[in-house]
Amino acid sequence: MVMHPRSIGTKTLFDADAFWAGKLCIEVTSQSKVAYISEELCIGCGICVKKCPFDAIEIINLPKDLDKDKTHRYGANTFKLHRLLVPRPRQVLGLVGTNGIGKSTALKVLAGKLKPNLGHWQEILTYFQGSKLQNYFTRILEDNLKAITKPQYVDHIPKAVHGNVGQVLDQKDERDVKAELCVDLELNQVIDRNVGDLSGGELQRFAIAVVAIQNAEIYMFDEPSSYLDVKQRLKAAQVIRSFLRPNSYVIVLEHDLSVLDYLSDFICCLYGKPGAYGVVTLPFSVREGINIFLEGYVPTENLRFRNEFLTFKAGILKPDTIEGSETEIPEFNISYKPQKISPKFPNSVRHLLHQKIRDSYMHPQIVSDVMKPLQIEQLIDQEVVNLSGSELQRVALCLCLGKPADIYLIDEPSAYLDSEQRIVASKVIKRFILHAKKTAFVVEHDFIMANI
Repeated sequence: MVMHPRSIGTKTLFDADAFWAGKLCIEVTSQSKVAYISEELCIGCGICVKKCPFDAIEIINLPKDLDKDKTHRYGANTFKLHRLLVPRPRQVLGLVGTNGIGKSTALKVLAGKLKPNLGHWQEILTYFQGSKLQNYFTRILEDNLKAITKPQYVDHIPKAVHGNVGQVLDQKDERDVKAELCVDLELNQVIDRNVGDLSGGELQRFAIAVVAIQNAEIYMFDEPSSYLDVKQRLKAAQVIRSFLRPNSYVIVLEHDLSVLDYLSDFICCLYGKPGAYGVVTLPFSVREGINIFLEGYVPTENLRFRNEFLTFKAGILKPDTIEGSETEIPEFNISYKPQKISPKFPNSVRHLLHQKIRDSYMHPQIVSDVMKPLQIEQLIDQEVVNLSGSELQRVALCLCLGKPADIYLIDEPSAYLDSEQRIVASKVIKRFILHAKKTAFVVEHDFIMANI
């Protein structure tokens, strides 16, 4: 194989010719804003990965036989979704998987807000011929299915919804169940308050109520348990299950495995590479689906999508014994991670860490115990205002633990984290506190995470 130097702008890169085809695997013109990489001609030599700055190119080996199951792709060399969820009437479909592998894309497709780029609608129906999705998409095409989605980021609701809680619910009420829902979701005490003045838990219950009072055939809930305490999570799950009717579909994306177990009738797992591709598994029973996600192995496909198992054991920290009858209470420097996290910093994550925890974010213990497990290095050059909810949560945990303190106050560290990240984050907090010999108070409503 012959390597040819080729000029791209002011830089010279090396490309491998597919000598049997006589074509370049990377093509770019003087008018191009980005280079086009041919997946068909790529031989995986890795030259482009090594030469391209900022780790902008990554070669990923996909599992075999996935191309025939491709459902949607946003464009060349961009994210693609393989397979699709199969909702069932009068049953709750639970989704579990890491962030960034197509859960939102799948929900948009099932809601009819995103058309699978498989061709015209007739070609789409032909593609799903013989499956339950053929009838499902036929009803969407005929405008016979109305879908309502509860958004993931409820803290964005005040920017789009104005007025007090009672007024908004009156405008949306199509089922005449406002009074009952306000009792079940404990909204009567905030019925006269402005939406912008609600706390995280109140916004979450308000969002669930707005979905519940409308008539629809498809109800989708994206992380309905965030910010809710244990009692409220169980009540919200009961409200969601009350939507089950002979011709209705209920889909729930939830990272609290205990709530997912309580809520779902069957589960689909999603695996893949964040930002690159995502794969939807066949539906499993609740117990089998959760175990498949924790083990990282799909037996029906004989495929391992994660090298390590997600295991957790309940542990209790025993307080040190204080000798003597009189003890002086020292003054403490306290580090606090709030419940709500707003991305107001106008620069990159690197600048934020340098400004807030300059003396500790390069410390070997912080790097090994906090930054590496939370994958902060992958976010280091991104703008803070562009981070997702889970990315903001991980950065906030790093800032909190990176600040020298005697007591660490951590409020809802699981919010917006997926199931895998929650287990990692809980282990990070526990390991850091043990190694640093400090004290931590954690407010957490995820049973599994709280027990770790």
